[in-house]
Amino acid sequence: MQSWYNIFPKNTGLSVYVWIIFCLLPFYFIFRSSSAIEIIFGIIMILLFFVSYRLSFISKGGLVYLWVGIEMAISIGMSLFYGYVYFALFLAFFIGNIQSKVGFFTLYVTHLLTTIIAASLSFFTQNELFFAQFPFIIISIIGVILLPINSYNRNKREKLEGQLEDANKRISQLIVIEERQRIARDLHDTLGQKLSLIGLKSDLAKKLIEINPENAKVELSDINQTARTALKEVREMVSDMRGAKLEDEIIHMQQILKAAQMEFIFEGNAKLTNTPLLVENVVSMCLKEAVTNVIKHSQATSCKLVIQELDEELQIIVHDNGIGISEDEGSTEGNGLRGIRERLEFVNGSVDISASDGTTLDIRVPNIIQQRT
Repeated sequence: MQSWYNIFPKNTGLSVYVWIIFCLLPFYFIFRSSSAIEIIFGIIMILLFFVSYRLSFISKGGLVYLWVGIEMAISIGMSLFYGYVYFALFLAFFIGNIQSKVGFFTLYVTHLLTTIIAASLSFFTQNELFFAQFPFIIISIIGVILLPINSYNRNKREKLEGQLEDANKRISQLIVIEERQRIARDLHDTLGQKLSLIGLKSDLAKKLIEINPENAKVELSDINQTARTALKEVREMVSDMRGAKLEDEIIHMQQILKAAQMEFIFEGNAKLTNTPLLVENVVSMCLKEAVTNVIKHSQATSCKLVIQELDEELQIIVHDNGIGISEDEGSTEGNGLRGIRERLEFVNGSVDISASDGTTLDIRVPNIIQQRT
């Protein structure tokens, strides 16, 4: 349920004190009447309007249109009998909060027509009073025209921004879940087999230590080497989990390609300005895996990297002049590209692979995770 102060419209560009004045003004207009009956009738209409206005905020379904209809009738009556047209501004604000598109346009057109008709007729019933406040009446009619549309568009934009924020939070949660699953898979693949191997070799060494000490020493040496390899791979995993900057990864890429005696060609700008940090970390890790594949499998003599930071997406192209890969999906996944696909999936990214004149990886990631200011 909304608070009582919602009777004063918010986010309209006017101070709440201005709306308080609009609430007090009708009493001034009715007390100008000389008849006590007219004054009592006017007070009842004012109180009924504010009660209906409050109920229109907390009601749902058809009751909303009932209360708005009562408010329109009261607004017309106040215009015709007392020369007070400013209730139309309260109605204009509320109509802008109607979420149904059909309901909004129906009430908007109805309210606009009734306000113009009531203002026109009031020139005959309240001639002198209307001419005295003619500029304010024109401003009020302009407000009736513009205020509902402005409120409707603002509410729609805020709703979309809220949905986008929820979607970004959901994406962040999915990324965390996926990263945990990836770490679990990596730990299983990295340590599971090696620890099993260490266990088997330890049992074998225990049996051989008295029967064949030389073979037992060989097994112990293998255990030592396997343990060192596992430790090295764990350290590499920890390094990968840290935030990676694209600039640093390109420098590392250049160094490793040089060590592999491959020519490195770079086009674009390594310093990203329109890409969220999360996306930069993901593509940096993908680039590392892509270069590892080039060195291990391509037999290439050169590797070209192209970075294009567009308004809506980041594009990274990695091309080598090697032997190429099979376009069969199963073989490409076996070359470590499955990890690239899994990382990109949770930032709505994609990778296209082509095997013409070598191998080309076309990585694209939309800039959907906006940094809030």
